[in-house]
Amino acid sequence: MTVPFILDTDTAQDDCVAILLGVLDPDADLRAVTMVAGNVGFDQQTTNALMTLSVAGALGQVPVYLGCRRPMVREWVSAENVHGDGVGGLSMENDGLSVEDEHAVDAMLRLTREEPGTLNLVAIGPLTNIAMAVVKDPDFPSRVKHLFIMGGSNNARGNITAAAEFNFYVDPDAAKIVFQAGFDITVVPWEPLTVRDAIFSRDQMAEIGNQATPVAKFFHRVCETTLEFDESVGIPGSSHPDSLTVALMLHPELVQESAPYAVDIEADSDLTRGYSAMSWGIHGVKPNARVIERVDADEFYSYIKSTMATSTVPSRPIIGLAAT
Repeated sequence: MTVPFILDTDTAQDDCVAILLGVLDPDADLRAVTMVAGNVGFDQQTTNALMTLSVAGALGQVPVYLGCRRPMVREWVSAENVHGDGVGGLSMENDGLSVEDEHAVDAMLRLTREEPGTLNLVAIGPLTNIAMAVVKDPDFPSRVKHLFIMGGSNNARGNITAAAEFNFYVDPDAAKIVFQAGFDITVVPWEPLTVRDAIFSRDQMAEIGNQATPVAKFFHRVCETTLEFDESVGIPGSSHPDSLTVALMLHPELVQESAPYAVDIEADSDLTRGYSAMSWGIHGVKPNARVIERVDADEFYSYIKSTMATSTVPSRPIIGLAAT
């Protein structure tokens, strides 16, 4: 039985991989891709999402909705120093392509009204769209089957400041709203989970990229810039938190340890903006999320490698992608 879900993304690097899983995994039923301001320029993110659908041979098969182009009350913060353009300089002819006219927030509200309690929501960027949906319709959380969030650190360091992970830092006000809204939430944190269990070495990246499929070549190319950045800051490989989040939704058997936490987000302090306070059960506060603490790293890598071996015929040629 397939898992129906909406993917809310700021498409760059591993977000591309997450989209590929949504299209290529036979257990996935990707109903919509919604765009939110995050990693790179909004128009570039949209181009990246369409290009990813194209390399998977799914261009035009999954609707793409444009959402909030900036955080709720703050100026947008870029991660272009980490991801470049998010696709390793690849491009695609976009003439004749279009996205949906409906705003992403409205699409989320409509789709969950049409199938209440059926659709999962996977958020791998800042939580602006989801918070705006809550503001517009406070009943929205009750119609979402489960919300999977890539964000925060579990009582550990951040990746954009000492205190904060990027997604929560960009729009802490949105994150605070979402965690207080009543969703059934699973959190996939940056530290310690991602940097321990979702890092692929250069040798592993080469093993994936050497597979003779368009998606494998695409995977290797779009992740190269971020791999170089990760290594420059002491992370021994390419980081894959976004694809891990989709993988855990589709294959919960990958989870080895998780626990209930009370999660709240710092939205007032400049010093600790976006900090995710995760209370593990001794502070007298009610849990509002399940936080993933450990996954099977070897099986996750094997899953990504095997999925990137899927043969596809790109909907449109990807300019700059090596021939297979």
